Formats: sequence, structure tokens, C-alpha cells
Amino acid sequence: MSYCKVSQGHPFHQPYHDREYGYPVRGDAALLERLALEINQAGLSWLTMLQKREGFRKAYAEFDPERVARFGEKEYRRLLADPGIIRNRLKIRAVAENARRVLAIRETHGSFGKWLDAHHPRSQKEWEKLFKETFVFTGGKIVQAFLMSTGYLKGAHDRSCPVYARVLKKGPAWGTKKRQAGNRAVSRKSE
Repeated sequence: MSYCKVSQGHPFHQPYHDREYGYPVRGDAALLERLALEINQAGLSWLTMLQKREGFRKAYAEFDPERVARFGEKEYRRLLADPGIIRNRLKIRAVAENARRVLAIRETHGSFGKWLDAHHPRSQKEWEKLFKETFVFTGGKIVQAFLMSTGYLKGAHDRSCPVYARVLKKGPAWGTKKRQAGNRAVSRKSE
């Protein structure tokens, strides 16, 4: 059953489905948050992530990449003791390391969003390879979920879902021919 059907009437899933899922996401903090939630969801339910979302935002400094990138042992201990998040040492360290990698991406591309744009369009396998080379704790399912949730891969909504049309109007990367053509030109220039 699709997320479009499962989310209907649910107090956590429906608002996320209707207002966020699949819509284009911009801003390094928003993208880092989405990546962090997908990493933390591994092995757990998405409902758990939605229920703990505010706890994650508080614990991870609103996902400000500069602040999260400075996390060290003191912050890791604090996070491991925080019941408002997923207390998994590997996931906590992955979020901090990925924040550092977002800062490195800023040096080369200006922002996480511009980096994603520069690499779009790609196949699922190509995205997986790129994320594996660039970030940590980013397996295939995490990458796919992240890219679908942020509008870089198609498939977040059924075509019959009323939200599908609203998402399309917002210009997700997968649905914008102009962006796709421009990115192919950028890719050819850099080769």
C-alpha cells in the first residue's frame, strides 16, 4: 500500500505527506535534517522519526550544519543520553560527520542544494554511488528515501494523489525539464 493511502487520517503521517513529502527542499539545514532523519529511521519506523522530530531539532541545533559539524565527544555523550532522539552511537556520529561534509560541499558548490542540482538527473544507482562516495551511513534505501522526500527522485506520491499535482507545481527536480536540461549541460562541461 502506498504512503499516500497509509497516511490518510493519521495525526503524524498525513500532515507530513500533505505538506512536506516530495516537495522540493532547499537550505542546508532542511536538507541535513531530512538526511539525518532518514539515517536515523534505518531499522525503525517513519512514525518514530515524525514523533521524535522536535527532539531531533533541539538535540541537533536545528540542524545548522556549522554547529552540528563542531559536535565532539561532549555532544555525543549528551545525545546518547537524550530520550528525545534515537540514541545510536553510529547514527549520531554519522549526522555530525555528514554536517562536516555539507560544509565541504559548500566550498565547492555553494550549498547542499546546489550540489544536488549539479548532479541531477541521475539514476537511483548513480545517486547511491555518489552518496556513498560523499557521505557516511547512506545505503541505498536511505538515499532513495532522502531523494524522494526532497523532490529529487520521482515516486513520493501516486499520480492519483491530490498532493502529486501540488508537488509538481512547486517544481521538484524530477519534474522540471528546464532544470534537467541545464544540469545535463553543466555535467558535460565538467567532464
